[in-house]
Amino acid sequence: MAGLGETSYTLADIAAQLGGDVLGDPQTRVSRVAPLVSAAEGEITFLANPKFRSQLATCKASAVILRQDAADEFSGARIVTGNPYAYYARVTALLNPQSVGFNGVHASAVLESAVPASVAIGPNVVIGHGVTLGENVAIHAGCVIGDSVCIGDGSVLYPNVVVYYGCRIGHGCILHSGAVIGADGFGFAPDGQSWVKIPQIGGVVIGNDVEIGANTTVDRGALEDTVVGDGCKIDNLVHVGHNCRIGANSVLAGCTGVAGSTVFGEHCIVGGAGMISGHLNIVGDTTISGGSTVMKSIMKPGIYTSVQPLDTHEDWLRNASHIRRLAKLADRVAELEKKLK
Repeated sequence: MAGLGETSYTLADIAAQLGGDVLGDPQTRVSRVAPLVSAAEGEITFLANPKFRSQLATCKASAVILRQDAADEFSGARIVTGNPYAYYARVTALLNPQSVGFNGVHASAVLESAVPASVAIGPNVVIGHGVTLGENVAIHAGCVIGDSVCIGDGSVLYPNVVVYYGCRIGHGCILHSGAVIGADGFGFAPDGQSWVKIPQIGGVVIGNDVEIGANTTVDRGALEDTVVGDGCKIDNLVHVGHNCRIGANSVLAGCTGVAGSTVFGEHCIVGGAGMISGHLNIVGDTTISGGSTVMKSIMKPGIYTSVQPLDTHEDWLRNASHIRRLAKLADRVAELEKKLK
């Protein structure tokens, strides 16, 4: 969504802060970000996907962010950079600075720990004993922060986030509404026909610059901590089981489920609704396609997919019946090979 235009910068100002090379008038001023096809005067847009390159000829934006190989195809002012998509993200943040919208401690908040004067705490927030909050932390309405929790500088918790006792959150983190950090992991020991609850005595450690989506849960460890590394981005409705370790700068898209004790290396990507079994090792720089089910460890980086392509129900049943017979077919082929030898 385009900004309200209350903040504006010249291209020279933007390049001074974000880098990039300005071609055309460096004093061109922009106040909003808009799509390539509809951008107008006073707006800046970007070209990241080459298939939209033809739209540069008719683009009405005051400026465009693009790569060097497309720089001559737009006659107006432009910023040349190696990664227009990431640059656009930074420009959007620059033109749309985030504001907490409140300050100080609301009268209805319950504080059992001292907090810095720079902290903003909304209505009906509960802060437990022994809690440490960094400077400029913002905690929105209805959040509950358990005993002995530590939250780093500049982190933001949106309404109704719950952080259980003893968990640690780094600086510059964003936790969206309904996120639950540190609930008990799913640990039960079988005892005949019943189950004995295993106390979950570990915690959760979330690194710096981590974003966790709405209604996402990260369970506390059974004995050791569950760890989410620096720079990780976790979407809405994701579950991270107890004792998992998510490597730095990894991304988990919406509805992903990660069972307990699975370890991801750095820079992993899991597409939406990816299902990851427990006690696995996923090597760094691995991408798992959306909807895939991972049942064994992945020790070689790459892109992995287990999704059955969509088909008519009749064809799907026929193909499924063939798949069920593959084991018998393999045995018959092996027997024939023996006879041929």
